[in-house]
Amino acid sequence: MELEVIDSSGAAKGQVSVPDAVFGVRFNEALVHQVVVAYLAGGRAGTKAQKTRAEVRGGGRKPWRQKGTGRARHGSIRSPLWRGGGKVFAAKPRDYSQKVNKKMYRGALRSIFSGLVEQGRLLVVEPEAITLEAPKTRELAARLRALGLGDALLVTEAFDEKLYLAARNIPRIDVREVADLDPVALIVHERVVVTPGVAARIGEWLA
Repeated sequence: MELEVIDSSGAAKGQVSVPDAVFGVRFNEALVHQVVVAYLAGGRAGTKAQKTRAEVRGGGRKPWRQKGTGRARHGSIRSPLWRGGGKVFAAKPRDYSQKVNKKMYRGALRSIFSGLVEQGRLLVVEPEAITLEAPKTRELAARLRALGLGDALLVTEAFDEKLYLAARNIPRIDVREVADLDPVALIVHERVVVTPGVAARIGEWLA
């Protein structure tokens, strides 16, 4: 399939050929949902920890005798009923990660890219449109306004320090290289901006 390429002013400057197997497949919502949930779950630390009544220090002696005091019977001051006592269902460190096969992950990315094309959210621009001579936020902001971009992910072939430094102070603008792409980054932004070279690398990666 062919995607239109535009310049820094938004004018059409030709087309780029991309593989249908990556940018033209049917959107699989269930697969994308599963992979996104697994990706987010894998980012959870899972380090929360609390103590049960057996793990809290103290409470080995009965606070008062069973009968004759007029007070309710208690066997330990570390009961969950007491302030400073243990937790009934104490949270413990756990692993939230979910297993996702490589085939499923790549299939979800193909589905996401195809969905971006279908919805008109994938923008192919000339490399000069997002190449900066100096890390100037004002210059990048002006270029993004010319392209009508307010919430976008800019994808580069390799790490571009100048572009990264210029974009880090602009709200809702993120810069990633192809190797660092993930499902969540692709779907949270309104537009995904790539160059013809990036589109070719994505096609080789996911074909």
